[in-house]
Amino acid sequence: MKRRTIFKFGVIGGFLGLTQPARAAEFLVNSSKRKIKGPIVISTWSHGLEANKGAWEVLSNGGNALDAVEKAARVTESDRTNRSVGISGRPDRDGHVTLDACIMNHESKCGAVGFVEGYEHPISIARSVMENTQHVMLVGEGAEDYAMWAGFKKIKSPIKEVEKEYKEWQKENKDLFKKPVINHENHDTIGIIAMDENGNLSGSCTTSGWAYKLHGRLGDSPIIGAGLFVDNEVGAAVATGLGEAIIRIAGSHTVVELMRQGMSPENACKAAVERIIAKHDDLTGLQCGFLALNKDGEYGGYSVYNGFNFAMRTNEFEGMKDAPFNRSW
Repeated sequence: MKRRTIFKFGVIGGFLGLTQPARAAEFLVNSSKRKIKGPIVISTWSHGLEANKGAWEVLSNGGNALDAVEKAARVTESDRTNRSVGISGRPDRDGHVTLDACIMNHESKCGAVGFVEGYEHPISIARSVMENTQHVMLVGEGAEDYAMWAGFKKIKSPIKEVEKEYKEWQKENKDLFKKPVINHENHDTIGIIAMDENGNLSGSCTTSGWAYKLHGRLGDSPIIGAGLFVDNEVGAAVATGLGEAIIRIAGSHTVVELMRQGMSPENACKAAVERIIAKHDDLTGLQCGFLALNKDGEYGGYSVYNGFNFAMRTNEFEGMKDAPFNRSW
């Protein structure tokens, strides 16, 4: 009888465990070393503060992480004062504002668009690609045709203020391969990671790219595994900075895999930065940063140079945090 009872309750207990993933995930979050309780959203740079407000409207009402990271990205894409993301982003060297974005959910489903012109919310087009097509990425004219077919509204770009700045730049700059200024033109992305109250992770990344880039250039931001990667068993990571360097090491995927091996989010970000440093002879102007969140609610970031910060929102905290950086310079 005792053996039957043990077996009976063992089976029932196992069944209940399988039917209550939300409670199991809640335990993981609440047992975090950083004592993060409930949902969390973190976003790159100071414009992440407003983006996080959008995400929090979703998360604080029991919404899922995917909806939260899309809404957060849309906030920044619509910010007419932002010159590195969305409708108000700076153009390429030929005067075209081309936008890139990607999104990924807790089931490893993902969507991306690149080199899109004339649409305000590439992040939503990317989500539509994820949910309504058999593809992961659409680019250029094909992505724009899809956006029109899917019912997204066309807009005019660049806006007047940006067009004026572009004409002034044209008069002063002829060097097509000029390196970016650290922490200036490198503010080329907003990357957002969120965990909802069920412990599920999602991420988004959106940008207008390197200001005055060569026409046709894509950075890391729309590339799953470079600008963004999510693995709901482990954690999520986003990247910011010089996309060419981040692509070379599959940056965000690298961070997540290092967390899988047991590294904390901060140490995983640091290891990815050190890998970038090791693979480049000339680090002039090469600012890169990573931001990561694991399944226990631990977060962290790291960058090549000083100046990378990120916005965070939880039930207990709302504000900015400075990421540590490599001090060997």
